[in-house]
This record gives sequence, C-alpha cells and structure tokens, in this order.
Amino acid sequence: MNTKKTDARAAPASSQSEPGWLARLRQSDLWYSFMRHRSAQVAAVVLTLLIVTAMIAPWITPQNPFNPAELELWNAELPPIWDERGQWPFILGTDNQGRDILSAILYGSRISVIIGVATVALSLVIGISLGLVAGYFGGWIDNVLMRLGDVLLSVPTILIAILVSAIARTMLPVGLREIGAGAVLVLAITLSAWVQYARTVRAQTSVERRKEYVQAARLLKVPSRRIMLNHILPNTMTPILVAATLNFGMAILTEATLSFLGIGMPPSQPSLGTLIRFGNQYLFSGMWWMVIFPVLQLSLLVVSVNVLGDWLRDALNPKLR
Repeated sequence: MNTKKTDARAAPASSQSEPGWLARLRQSDLWYSFMRHRSAQVAAVVLTLLIVTAMIAPWITPQNPFNPAELELWNAELPPIWDERGQWPFILGTDNQGRDILSAILYGSRISVIIGVATVALSLVIGISLGLVAGYFGGWIDNVLMRLGDVLLSVPTILIAILVSAIARTMLPVGLREIGAGAVLVLAITLSAWVQYARTVRAQTSVERRKEYVQAARLLKVPSRRIMLNHILPNTMTPILVAATLNFGMAILTEATLSFLGIGMPPSQPSLGTLIRFGNQYLFSGMWWMVIFPVLQLSLLVVSVNVLGDWLRDALNPKLR
C-alpha cells in the first residue's frame, strides 16, 4: 500500500519535471540567437503585423474594395487623410473609382501571401520528393532528374512563369481564366522553384545514405520509403527551412512581377502587383498615393522575409557563428 502511494506521488513529479515545447524552445540556441538579433526581431514583428492585418482585412477595412456596390464615384481621387483634401475613413486616399487604397492593399496582400505560401508548399513537396529519390537511388534516375533541373535553372524563372502562365490561360475556358488565375500562378512559379529544394535534398541524401544508420536499416529490411522519410529526411531539413523562408519572399516578388506585366492576377482579384500596375498609370497625373503605398507594402513584406531568412541561415549554420 505504501508502494502504491509512493508511485502515485512520484508520477506527477516526473511529469512536471519534463518541460513543455515552449520551455524547450526558450532554452534552445535558436531562441537565444533570435533574442540577440535585433533585425530579426523587428522583421518578425513587421511580418506578423502585415500578415495578420491582411488575413483579417474584411473586419478592419472600411469597405470591400472589389465589390462595385460599395464604391462611390464622388469619393474618387481623394488624397491621403493628412492632406487638406483628404477625407475619413480613407486614410491612404482613394483611386479613380473611389476604391480605398488601404483596403485594396490589405486585400491584395492577402492574395500575395496565399500565393506565396501555396507556391512554397507545392515546391517543397515536389522538390523534397524528387531530391530524396535522386539522392537515395542514384544512377539513371539521378541523372534524369538533375539534368531536368539543370535545364530549368538555365532559363530565368520569370520567363518560365510567363510561358506557363500564357499557355495555361489559352488552354482554360474564358469563364475559368479569372477563377483559376491564382492556381496558374502557383503552378508557373513552382515549375522552376522546386529545383533548388531538389538539389539541396539530393546532395544531403547522397551523403546520408552512406552512413551507418542507413546501412543498418537496409540490413534490417526496412522499406526504402520509410528510410527516406523517417531517417534521411529529418537530417536534411535545416537547409530546406532556410531555402523555404527565402523563396517565400521570392515567390511573392515573382507573382507581383507577373501581375505588374498583366499576366498575373486579374483586376477582379488584384494582388499587390496588380495594384502597382494600376497606380503606375496615374503616377504622373499627381495621384502618387495609388502606386507608392502598394510599393511600400510589397517592399516591407519581401524585406522582412529576407531578413528572417538571413538570420535563420546564420543561426542554423554553425560555420557562420
């Protein structure tokens, strides 16, 4: 009976001694590096603020800028609120159709962020899968996949995206072109973005497959898929996380470039690049706020992502410490 009481008392003590994931994070070297890196802290705050405000845009903006029923032409071409001709609640002014610039920026940022996340996620799945297969099996499979990657890398990303986007738009029915514009952009950017992940994973896998723990797993008749996913993949995630962070900003910038050229998001679903294209037409007519504020939003978004990516690369690479 005494033994049971002792065990009952010892069990909670042992469970309390195990720190949670939040405590382990705060005790890690990554957290220590983050707390000492002021630029990374500022970039994290800015990026979080931009993404959160974009996601909750329908609840904090004065209008839905892409709903024609909410637009009023007598509010068109208003300057920012600090100008003597500015009006509340149009803090950053309006465009030539009475669309609130701040609302348009937040709605457009949401589209840009979603396309960037979808592009990185799809590129990760394709790149990691092909990189594991190429590095683990080698031989002709490795040669075919890596030569395909070399061909894609020899062509600029923007040209591949333009080609794929143009072909996809001509193949889609007219009624589906605007609806599927986001999916076409994700596919177009992913076509060249997956190569970097595949080459990185392939190089790491080629090294890991020769190590003792992989050889032991093979002797135990562990399936190749399980070896690649459960044993090799976790040891390749550090460079992949850094590449994914940096490519997130690149995907947003590529989408904005395509939209600025007129082959990205349609006017009914404008992203930041589309807003910049529209505002650029009125830049020399005095309505500078139509292009300056979307450009600032895009710059803050991409720069904050790149700063976080640079910090993550330095923090996870012991050779750079």
